[in-house]
Amino acid sequence: MNTQTSSQGVLIIGATSAIAQACARIWAARGARLVLVGRDLARLEAQAADLRVRGASQVAVMLLDASEWTRHEMVVGEAVQELGQFDIALIAHGSLPDQAACATDAALAMQEMQINGLSTAALMGVIANRLQAQGHGTLAVISSVAGDRGRQSNYVYGSAKALVSAYAQGLRNRLNAHGVSVLTVKPGFVDTPMTGHLPKGLLWAQPERVAADIDRAIARRADVIYTPWFWRWIMLIIRGVPERVFKRLKL
Repeated sequence: MNTQTSSQGVLIIGATSAIAQACARIWAARGARLVLVGRDLARLEAQAADLRVRGASQVAVMLLDASEWTRHEMVVGEAVQELGQFDIALIAHGSLPDQAACATDAALAMQEMQINGLSTAALMGVIANRLQAQGHGTLAVISSVAGDRGRQSNYVYGSAKALVSAYAQGLRNRLNAHGVSVLTVKPGFVDTPMTGHLPKGLLWAQPERVAADIDRAIARRADVIYTPWFWRWIMLIIRGVPERVFKRLKL
């Protein structure tokens, strides 16, 4: 049974992403107080209006390009002022790089690494300090199964997500003694606008499925989840392939 209260304060960065929107709807239905952070004011305001109808007791929107590291502290501070404190912080921004383009353009590759890895780590650090100071709460961050092993088809994205997973693991170790939970979310293939150009198959999940898994994981103070669940076993097999064999595979 879910023990989260209806008055929880929630900060969502990358709030207009499909997974974040699905999570926000779950929490809004419980009367949560929400701060939505993203780059597109019109989309944020439309989302806020929808969440109020769905039951959110309070919704505020704030603009942030996550690559602007110097603004992280200010925006998170403003969110704390808006909410008083927050029970959940979800970091869900990101992009899906064109691996072939990144392979021939170092600047593009580093830009994608910054968006999907470094900017997320920077935000995690700022939020972690806030949660440690208040002595409770959950930091949830969207990583990916792609971070479990580098593959020729998406190693720029995978490397960035590996950074996120390792950083989250370190924060989890650090913050455990302070009553703060850090959840690493590792989705597999998710049917979102970001993946709209890719062919879909049996392994694909809808954002609502992933959001429900995230919500349950936060409630039980889980450390790492693969979503849907079967990706844990798929990645266990992929990680177990010896490198001398793996390097010959077309993955």
